[in-house]
Amino acid sequence: MNASLTRKLSLYLQLIRWNRPAGWLLLLWPTLSALWVASGGFPGWHLLAVFTLGTFLMRSAGCCINDVADRDFDRHVKRTVHRPVTSGALSVKEALAVGAVLALLAFGLALTTNAATIAWSFGALAITVLYPYAKRYVSMPQAVLGVAFSFGIPMAFAAVQSQVPLLAWVLLLGNLFWVIAYDTEYAMVDRDDDLKIGMKTSAITLGRFDVAAIMLCYAAFLAIWELALVGRLPSGVYLAAIGLALAQALWHGWLIRQRERDDCFKAFRLNHWLGLTVFAGIALAYALA
Repeated sequence: MNASLTRKLSLYLQLIRWNRPAGWLLLLWPTLSALWVASGGFPGWHLLAVFTLGTFLMRSAGCCINDVADRDFDRHVKRTVHRPVTSGALSVKEALAVGAVLALLAFGLALTTNAATIAWSFGALAITVLYPYAKRYVSMPQAVLGVAFSFGIPMAFAAVQSQVPLLAWVLLLGNLFWVIAYDTEYAMVDRDDDLKIGMKTSAITLGRFDVAAIMLCYAAFLAIWELALVGRLPSGVYLAAIGLALAQALWHGWLIRQRERDDCFKAFRLNHWLGLTVFAGIALAYALA
């Protein structure tokens, strides 16, 4: 492989945040949790592969769309100024082409499931495209991201049961609160830059109540998921997992209490472990039944 191709591949990997897996893991754990609940245990290797790979592909496609939409804003934010599209290393057409290929690959995976999952995949694509523009018009765009990052839940139920029951929407609501919590931590990192360029984020909207709101969102997430599932899971392991997740949430609250950029970013990056803890509790509960 010559130098120019190697450099291009490196830029594509930067574009999809290959070196930052926390983003797609935040999508993966609630999706797999829903898949296990919908199946009453291990869902089979086919669905596990479809939703794991599909989650990675759609998150990567979302990064391409987001970087194109935000390229003018990102030039004014310290953390994002060197992104490939923002810096001009990749063109808008290239980034959109990469995103389109990734989305098509994800759709190809959906085609191996059932009609209900295929239908819901169009909703997932729509919210993925719309989210980057919500930051211009919505005071709490993290709520829009919450829907986007929770859409794997109804799709998992659709893939297993060919329908989306009320339970799926309850879990989606709970997960939405978790997304608001960790993405507000993320927004706190860029708050000073976002204020200068007129970007709307929950960190700005909530003002001095940001830390309190984040902790309330963590509490809402864990309470909703516990109440929704505790009677359905055959083991106390799940309750222990919720307790461990709560301990992690309290640790995040301690980290962000002074609103320091590095600590807020650290709290954000640690959230995938919280999601893994909840998923592990669900998977172990079924395995030990």
